[in-house]
Amino acid sequence: MTVASADLNIQADDYGLLMDLYQLTMTTCYAGEGIAKTRASFELFTRRLPPDFGYLIAMGLEQALEYLEKLQFRPEQIKALQDTGLFKRATESFWELLKEGSFTGDVWAVPEGTAISTHEPILRIEAPLWQAQIVETYLLNTINYQTLIATKAARLRDIAGDEAILLEFGTRRACSPQASLWAARAALAGGLNTTSNVLAALKLGQQPAGTLAHSLIMAFHALGQDENQAFSAFHRYFPEGTLLIDTYDVIAAAKQLAESQIKVTGVRIDSGDLEELTHQVKHILPDVDIFVSGDLDEWEIARLKQADCPINAYGIGTKLVTGAVVNGVYKLVEIEGIPTSKQSKDKFSYPGRKQIFRGENGDRLGLIDEEPLDTEQPLLQLVMQNGQRIYPTVPLEKIKLQSRYSLQQLPPSSRKITNPTPLTVTISNSLIKLKQSVLEIT
Repeated sequence: MTVASADLNIQADDYGLLMDLYQLTMTTCYAGEGIAKTRASFELFTRRLPPDFGYLIAMGLEQALEYLEKLQFRPEQIKALQDTGLFKRATESFWELLKEGSFTGDVWAVPEGTAISTHEPILRIEAPLWQAQIVETYLLNTINYQTLIATKAARLRDIAGDEAILLEFGTRRACSPQASLWAARAALAGGLNTTSNVLAALKLGQQPAGTLAHSLIMAFHALGQDENQAFSAFHRYFPEGTLLIDTYDVIAAAKQLAESQIKVTGVRIDSGDLEELTHQVKHILPDVDIFVSGDLDEWEIARLKQADCPINAYGIGTKLVTGAVVNGVYKLVEIEGIPTSKQSKDKFSYPGRKQIFRGENGDRLGLIDEEPLDTEQPLLQLVMQNGQRIYPTVPLEKIKLQSRYSLQQLPPSSRKITNPTPLTVTISNSLIKLKQSVLEIT
């Protein structure tokens, strides 16, 4: 076996091995049995929504297409697989497939920022069986996670309203450095204004945003200077910056600022009773914007708004980038034109290649060859053909507008943050009949 490396930072060159082992063991079987290049279709969807979610905002397509464009197995990766000894019975045709490496199939997907519900495909891969199989792990990883964050961001924006400033502060709580970049992108696309993640912001053509930490105040204090001197120092270099005032005593700090020569534009409160403190601070500093943070989520923002708190901006971190998961799955729905369906109890999947038809009264899930009604719009679009991308990169601001528009088309009952009614999806007669016919065969 090759010598291990401590470097676990992901590069595009690593894509060939960034998968679960069973993708390769199944490909070994496909190659050995001569069916690896059989045309197959897999769809990525979710069977259930996270608790208290009435919809999902599809996200992650951009990274999925980038992955498919660059997927390959480098010679040293193939050698590393051979050195494991796991594939000693694999046929030469298996290794030849890996040497070919690149993705040559078609991809259908809903545009990023589209509201969807259960059993509705976010994405479909139509490709040689082995290619469609090996891409499962990466596609689920990026689409599930970004869809979760974009949906949370959309819910936060929906509750906070269009005027509030919402900042993504989740980098230090994200599952990994890679996840922090995806989280920042999905949060902005879902409706937040900006992110504190400098790398993500600059890569996305955005301006990073942030304030300061308690440590600056504490450092000045320990070195014999008071809180106001720390504020003055920060203000000297960042005159438009927001000052963090809850290191010791929020009200005392606000009074100090009111009596000082600092022309402060905004203050941030990160702890304590936000409802009481924001009202008190607004009384002391009536012309200053108030920014709050500290384990906020949509329910806490709703509570603060209900209390008519004078808050201009919210920083959301931990509860945005962690928590409930989007349990998306990736299932074979057709092979060589033959529809397939998983029949396990509570884990069934609808057979056949499908289309989502969006109408005024909800969605209809049907088969790809069905015609839309006059009042319906098909959502799944061909975005990659024969391994070549045909769908352009969409600007982040356009995706954000799509997310907001898509959300506003949903009924109020689906937009509730507690006990919502999931987005309505009816199953077409053709799909029902196909499901029944597959059941009868199996």
